[in-house]
Amino acid sequence: MARILRVAAVQVGRVDRGTPTEQVLARLNALLDKAAANKVKLAVFPETTFSTFFPRYYITNEAELSSYFLKEPSTGISHADAVASFFAKAKSLGIDVVIGYGEETPEGERYNTASYVSAHTGTTVGKYRKIHLPGTFEPFSKEEGVTNQLEKRYFKPGNLGFNAFKPPRLLEEGVKSPVVGMLICNDRRWAEAWRCYGLQGTEIMCIGYNTTAWAPQLWGIDPESMTREQGYADAMFHHKLVCQAHAYTNATFLITSARSGMDDGIHSLISGSMVVSPEGHILAENKTEDDEVVWCDIDVDACQQGKNKTFAFEKHRRIEHYGVIVERTGVVEPEEYKA
Repeated sequence: MARILRVAAVQVGRVDRGTPTEQVLARLNALLDKAAANKVKLAVFPETTFSTFFPRYYITNEAELSSYFLKEPSTGISHADAVASFFAKAKSLGIDVVIGYGEETPEGERYNTASYVSAHTGTTVGKYRKIHLPGTFEPFSKEEGVTNQLEKRYFKPGNLGFNAFKPPRLLEEGVKSPVVGMLICNDRRWAEAWRCYGLQGTEIMCIGYNTTAWAPQLWGIDPESMTREQGYADAMFHHKLVCQAHAYTNATFLITSARSGMDDGIHSLISGSMVVSPEGHILAENKTEDDEVVWCDIDVDACQQGKNKTFAFEKHRRIEHYGVIVERTGVVEPEEYKA
């Protein structure tokens, strides 16, 4: 029997440094209404959805920096006072949500986090903390208007690993629950992360992101060697390349959602919100750079072709030869050939 599920990549457009949380929440609630009107059951929102992408700024004011983090109670993010209304609305509409945010633990540790909150239970059933933090600890520049990438300064590396899970009652009662995994932004570029999920039988990957369309210092290129339009096109190409390739090589659907637009009228982010099939094909994608619900129906059982044939791991993997992956962090070149 087919396991049909209507899913959505929920794209969120421009959010400026001074945009109040209340305005963002109003937009998110409107997006939930659009998803519900289209009978979506699983909606994936971007990385750090509730604010602008603050790691681009060199922030010295602790009060401002603290304002970008949510103090998450032990009962989960759906019970955090500042955003509880969003999760209550999602529950009332019967929509499971995956959403990214800056998390501050009771111990004061800060992470770039995503949680899966079930409409059936109203609670967190899956949680992921971003592991592959890009950028630098020190800013490229302290001048206003420069796009920095300071995740290593503001977040600790994730410590929860790559744990798949089965959300309750996402499909009809009595139908096998899909296996779900989560990554955040830069994680999507790392094959190791995907394979950890693939080895748990993941059928739906959920990834939110903020990807700058112009960051020559981060990319390590001469800004004179490329126009901003070329930079946007290159960032979009690499985004789609890794998303489609890794969905295919792990025989999983992918729902990936952008924070897009021109934040502050200066900082350009790519769009590229889409749903990708286990064969690597784009099933639905954004049409704008603004707030948008990108939805389609998927048959979760379509993963089985890849999982049972081309990527039947138990038949074809040779783990005795993969040791170098966990033995090394960086590159060790071979010695020069000697005749």
